[in-house]
Amino acid sequence: MEKEFIHFVGFQWDQGNIDKNLIKHEVENWECEQIFFNRPLLVLDDPKHSISEKRWAAFGKTDADRLLVVIFTKRDNSIRVISAREMNKKERKFYDEKG
Repeated sequence: MEKEFIHFVGFQWDQGNIDKNLIKHEVENWECEQIFFNRPLLVLDDPKHSISEKRWAAFGKTDADRLLVVIFTKRDNSIRVISAREMNKKERKFYDEKG
């Protein structure tokens, strides 16, 4: 994990989109949070979507071994989840090889 994410203190959720990942991708907010505490965790820059603010893509697994991709930004010392979904086949292969 990148050094700048080692000392985050929590998660920040946008109240307007609090259920977006559940409705769209059947991913609970607590599952998004879990991947940041499990290993391996791969964090990559997401320059394509970093137009108004810097974003990253985190590839990780939940406590139940569900493989997720979580797009997020950093606000002060908090992680703000933008979107989350299950990894596709190509992403699972990448995660298995690099993790």
